[in-house]
Amino acid sequence: MKNRDLQATWAYHNGTKHSYQSIRTNPHYLDWENQPIPFKIYSKLAPLPLSQHLPSSGVAALSAIADPGAATLSPLIPNIATLAEILYLSAGITKRRRYPGGEILFRAAACTGALYHIDLYLVCGDLSGLEAGVYHFGPHDFALRRLRAGDHRGIVMRASGAEPAVVGAPAIVICASTYWRNAWKYQSRAYRHCYWDNGTILANLLAAAAARNVAAKVVMGFVEAPVKRLVDLDDKREGALSLVALGSAPAMAVGPPSEVEPLSLETVPLSREEIDYPAIQEIHRASSLESEEEVIAWRDAKGKGPALSAAEGMKAEGERSEERLFPLRPPGDHEIPHDTVEEVILRRGSTREFSRESITFAQLSTMLDRATRGIPADFLHPGERPLNDLYLIVHAVENLPPGAYVFHRDRLALEQLKEGNFRREAGYLGLGQEIPADASVDVFLLTDLNRVLERFGNRGYRAAQLEASITGGKLYLSAYAQRLGASGLTFFDDDVTDFFSPHAAGKSVMFLIALGKSAKRSE
Repeated sequence: MKNRDLQATWAYHNGTKHSYQSIRTNPHYLDWENQPIPFKIYSKLAPLPLSQHLPSSGVAALSAIADPGAATLSPLIPNIATLAEILYLSAGITKRRRYPGGEILFRAAACTGALYHIDLYLVCGDLSGLEAGVYHFGPHDFALRRLRAGDHRGIVMRASGAEPAVVGAPAIVICASTYWRNAWKYQSRAYRHCYWDNGTILANLLAAAAARNVAAKVVMGFVEAPVKRLVDLDDKREGALSLVALGSAPAMAVGPPSEVEPLSLETVPLSREEIDYPAIQEIHRASSLESEEEVIAWRDAKGKGPALSAAEGMKAEGERSEERLFPLRPPGDHEIPHDTVEEVILRRGSTREFSRESITFAQLSTMLDRATRGIPADFLHPGERPLNDLYLIVHAVENLPPGAYVFHRDRLALEQLKEGNFRREAGYLGLGQEIPADASVDVFLLTDLNRVLERFGNRGYRAAQLEASITGGKLYLSAYAQRLGASGLTFFDDDVTDFFSPHAAGKSVMFLIALGKSAKRSE
């Protein structure tokens, strides 16, 4: 099984690390004449326009973000209007900004380089307002295009090893990446960005679904081949990343898997030429699952890697000094800002300049508390520690000394690792940029990759990246819900680990987000 050849992940991960030396010796440059378009556009498929009416759910964003998806919701089959709302709030175009050479179209979720390489596909049975079929969501004209007619959920169900959430889902979203749309700028490191950018979309999707009482579960365990065949992905250029089971309809039976013929649908060329980065294809193949049996074994992997209870985690991390613990002080539900999910997602951007002003400890507490209450996913089991730990560099938070911290979810507290002003170090760690130096706080998500790979094989690399970025996406929304700013950033990998060591020794960075007050008050 390729998934157990762990050297493949280490070769990719180590080969795509950023260092001060690698950045300055990389001859890569941006060929603006060859920049890919940020959409997958089918040349000959008729659009099925979606309603652009976006009613308010009335649900506070901070409540929806915190929903762990653990509660059993009553059976609910989303109609076409509800699906349109969820798709729009996940990956729709929310802002348009003109400049002398053209127009920039910003999406609902943050994306590395604003290159928008993630595509969403919908596989559904008969829904109110939409016939059963396989559809591609086109943000450029806010429309669906039908790739296949008929109910093909059985193919996804079997590919997922009969994951219960998929079996009972009237609709399933398939998330995929067209690599070149991001690799144009980021080269082989774009595979990490597949999961960073998929994760921020999923953070929005989960919040939008929770606000509409629609069950949603992220599924990472599936056989690659039938899924990519179903939505007509080009093996060399595209990859299936994750599934999301939407809705609950036990009575809406899924038929046996049907045979599907190759489609080879024509799409508009992305750019004059595409450059292949073999390392992306290699790690995707190495982390693919090849049979239903392998999927089931992967999903049921327990008692390995980071599967520790909170108490075991405390013991493993050693004794803590109570003097260095700062319990969070999150406000109650009646005290939080009640801006709705829709208002916050439409407001969200990526802050390009922070003011260096302080945020309150209550604001930081709210972001950490709401963003870490759990993610409904097939690789996360109740009672287990998540795959990533949150490390912080605090610059300007009222009633919290500047310094380096680790967040203990089980205690809902920050432990200070070292005290001091580390703005200069934070700027360096964030690839020598001013943004992390000027923010109020920087949050780094690190994972023990050895333990994750031991448990999940190479596919654990996908899961760790995705979990980190969903959490990062929740932090994004939690910041904007409080009218603060946020910005996702890249980093010097090993230098981040060194900075937080010895506590973080042996861990690998998956995600970085800067939080604080924007220098532009319009955020």
